[in-house]
Amino acid sequence: MENFILCHPRPSSGQNPNHAIVVKCDVPQAIPRDHVLLEVDRFGFSANNITYQALGEASHFRYFDFHHVPEADGVSSKTYGVTPVWGFGTIIKSTHPEVHAGERVYGYFAPARYLLLPVSPRVNKHAFFVPRPHLPPDRRPYNQVTRCAEDPLYDPSPIAEDLTMLYRPLFWTSFWFEDWLNSSDYKGGSTQIMISSASSKTAFCLAYLIRRRNSSQGSSRRVIGLTSTKNLDFTRRLALYDDVYDYESFDTSLDANHAKGKWTYVDIAGSDTLNTRVCDHLRVHGNTGLVARIVLGLTNVLPSTTGSSFDRWAKNDLSVASASEILPGADPEFEHFFMPEWFAIRTRQLSVSTITQMHKDAWTRLMSDCQTWSVSLRRVCGPKQVKAAYEEIVRKGLAPQEAFIWSLWEETSEAKL
Repeated sequence: MENFILCHPRPSSGQNPNHAIVVKCDVPQAIPRDHVLLEVDRFGFSANNITYQALGEASHFRYFDFHHVPEADGVSSKTYGVTPVWGFGTIIKSTHPEVHAGERVYGYFAPARYLLLPVSPRVNKHAFFVPRPHLPPDRRPYNQVTRCAEDPLYDPSPIAEDLTMLYRPLFWTSFWFEDWLNSSDYKGGSTQIMISSASSKTAFCLAYLIRRRNSSQGSSRRVIGLTSTKNLDFTRRLALYDDVYDYESFDTSLDANHAKGKWTYVDIAGSDTLNTRVCDHLRVHGNTGLVARIVLGLTNVLPSTTGSSFDRWAKNDLSVASASEILPGADPEFEHFFMPEWFAIRTRQLSVSTITQMHKDAWTRLMSDCQTWSVSLRRVCGPKQVKAAYEEIVRKGLAPQEAFIWSLWEETSEAKL
């Protein structure tokens, strides 16, 4: 059997990190004890994965340390990395007594046809875990492989699997951030929330969740989106924000009356110039002012990106906004929310059954509501085609109304969500 794996040069190698290669290698025939061999059917690719790639060597994130680079065709782990992806696959071989061939699974995979993974000795009916002792314990959500047969969120239809790969990784970041913002009443709470990169899925899922809480609890938080001029129409059509402004003119459109209140600014774009303008405007015009500045994402990057916003991410040179008691009275320039850290806290505060029900309720509603958001799903299949699609993203960027489902198997189709 032939395997194909999508790899990218490490920035430290001196090569162009925007380049991609598909490495052809053999599939191991001898499977070590307590391992599984997966056939990776397809996986999602979005701005989230570009961020994984850009931070692949960053000391705090280490996304290149999740999967091994094949030692083939002049490629080595010293010069190349494998960018993780969220995808579906089927176990075709297993040497673990509690995990079986034929199982459908979802997880944080390599962009490959086949993937060999070790399995921790202890498993449960819902999931098993990939042991990665070289990574911090809070990476556990990334190490979990979900067993679809016992996943209460799983729908076996192809379109539901595609929607899962598209929204599930990003949605839970938004979900737990909104949970943290609400449950901690951070810095006394805020009446208005401004979100940059409003056309990104992390941003508009956050806006969606805030509006849902407003509706269910009678809250009145306003959500303001900032986006580029080219994405303005799409973002407004989502109908998830109270107002949407473009980056060029928001400070003239958002007048003093609308700017009054206690503001939380959620930065997902990662632009220092924009952040300075936003913070200055809200400090000057806000009645109560800017009470919190949180970094939630880094959408405006390519793997070759550098600059102070990116460098702060890479070095994790930010306070971690994980719980109100961690930052009493603190008011740094920006704070960084990292979902696994807050999720680890919530697993100590809430029962497994409570979290499971929270997930099920939120996901069921999302799967119904998201199909009105006019996002086109583009499936690309085959090694050459996937490589070409990646190169197209490097040249043109990612349009917010497009979503990618890739496979290194030969087959292709398109669908409208």
